[in-house]
Amino acid sequence: TARPPAAQPVMIAARAFAAAVPRAVASALPSFAPSAAAAAASSVRSISMTPRSLSDDLSPLGHDHADQSNTEDHAFDFTDANYRVVERVLGKYPAMYKKSAIIPLLDLAQRQCGNFLPLAAMQKVARLLNVSDIEVYEVATFYTMFNRKRVGKFFIQLCGTTPCMVNGSEDIKAAIEEELGIHSGETTPDGMFTLLEVECLGACVNAPMIQVNDDFFECLTPETTRDLLRHCREKGSLPPLTKWGSKPLNGQDSCEGPLGKTSLATPPPVPKRRTLEAKVDPRTVKDTMMY
Repeated sequence: TARPPAAQPVMIAARAFAAAVPRAVASALPSFAPSAAAAAASSVRSISMTPRSLSDDLSPLGHDHADQSNTEDHAFDFTDANYRVVERVLGKYPAMYKKSAIIPLLDLAQRQCGNFLPLAAMQKVARLLNVSDIEVYEVATFYTMFNRKRVGKFFIQLCGTTPCMVNGSEDIKAAIEEELGIHSGETTPDGMFTLLEVECLGACVNAPMIQVNDDFFECLTPETTRDLLRHCREKGSLPPLTKWGSKPLNGQDSCEGPLGKTSLATPPPVPKRRTLEAKVDPRTVKDTMMY
């Protein structure tokens, strides 16, 4: 790019200065005393890098470069049944706030694609909501619930945070690795299982635990973990959950202690509140509402 004539002398001077600095430093080094030179060398900080993460395999647009079936040239469209879901989701928001539907529509697309969110699906969501692609990309790349890299049919997220760790999550991890022959971030050759160690999943009371797809399996031991994996492989599905929406594998129904449910055995009483009269003194509202 051509530069204005007035800028050229400044650029020439800057280049000359940049070239002169290394020569000046090099000429000064021999005059250092040996101890001073050693001290100067020891004062240089080393550069360190954070460990490589799974997202390093992904482009800034949020798709896997190695997956040739996941490019901008590929198409995605919702099924007829899912288009009806799209309509219901969009019906929750005013027309000028359709952008609020980005997360539920990305989740819907990921479920349609078998727990995987391809680039084409992100772009389809952008078109439906009349927003730019980058507005969808920045959501999909922020939330770890969106799998921009293909995972197995059973996506195992192993909690390794403190409550699970002190209750044996390392033993659970070892049992999974031994049973499946994979490590964190890897998928079995048959595409059935993917293992990923994650941070707290919010079921600390029943630690150690794992999340498989949407479901929580808690109070694990290495033996019950192996049984769970073998059930998934043999049946091709997860075991049914309890009525509370999780599955403690030690016989519990939910998060009751070893003595069972010792409190709140019956539904709590409904607070008794009388209907406000048409004319109420504002100063007595708290008393009337039994606050």
